[in-house]
Amino acid sequence: MSIAGGVHTAVERGISIGCTTMQMFVKNNNQWRGKELTDEDISTYKKLLQESSIGPVVVHDTYLINLCATDKQILRKSRAALKDELDRCEMLGVEYLNFHPGSHIGAGEKEGIKRIAESLNIVHDQTRGYGVRSVLETTAGQGTAIGYRFEQLREIIDLVDDAERMAVCVDTCHVFAAGYDIATERGYEKTFKDFDAVIGLGRLAAFHVNDSKREFGSRVDRHEHIGKGAIGKTGFRLLMNDDRFRTIPKILETPKGPEMKEDVKNMRLLRSLVVREDA
Repeated sequence: MSIAGGVHTAVERGISIGCTTMQMFVKNNNQWRGKELTDEDISTYKKLLQESSIGPVVVHDTYLINLCATDKQILRKSRAALKDELDRCEMLGVEYLNFHPGSHIGAGEKEGIKRIAESLNIVHDQTRGYGVRSVLETTAGQGTAIGYRFEQLREIIDLVDDAERMAVCVDTCHVFAAGYDIATERGYEKTFKDFDAVIGLGRLAAFHVNDSKREFGSRVDRHEHIGKGAIGKTGFRLLMNDDRFRTIPKILETPKGPEMKEDVKNMRLLRSLVVREDA
């Protein structure tokens, strides 16, 4: 949900199209620094959210952050920006801050993983006692992005001192593009069996529910409307009827216009895939 006009407007937009959970930014997603949240911003947001049926809320960090940047200035800015995002989430009472692990820019995956964990340890040390969880998002593995294998996320978590603060978000488009076949029943079951064995379902905080414009294993991150891409309806039907994930927030990141008609259409389709127990 857009926060144009203030963070509280994301709640208003979510209510207007019948959301039961939502994702938003807490500042401009293409800038290092954002406008400070005022007491009025915070109280208005909390009041609207409390009066709604939306929850939990997931925040996505700014796209500029790279926790394993090789450029020292970018790395310093990234760590400061992540700390700022955690501060904002904590002020708003947000439960989850979602972010891409990072891109190693040629330094190698092992070095990138080590640096991401180091960044998280630094930022966590500056935000002791915070309730908001740090959520690593699965990636498609495009370019030098880290996080396209569950084992990479596990390695990061194992190197984080305060591992209790860590959680994971599965992006359906990303895992499919990375080589996890969630489009078939057999592949879907294997994917989450592997996830549980490597990371543990207890760390699964959210799904980004997106179809994929590109083919299985393409390693290309391109989101498509539900049922219109290479994953197709079968994979989403399996997800929407999986009792293990009944209470896990499912967030659409599919293309949309200002009136959000596309979101409404995608939500309607996802809900139609649910097999009712009384049917």
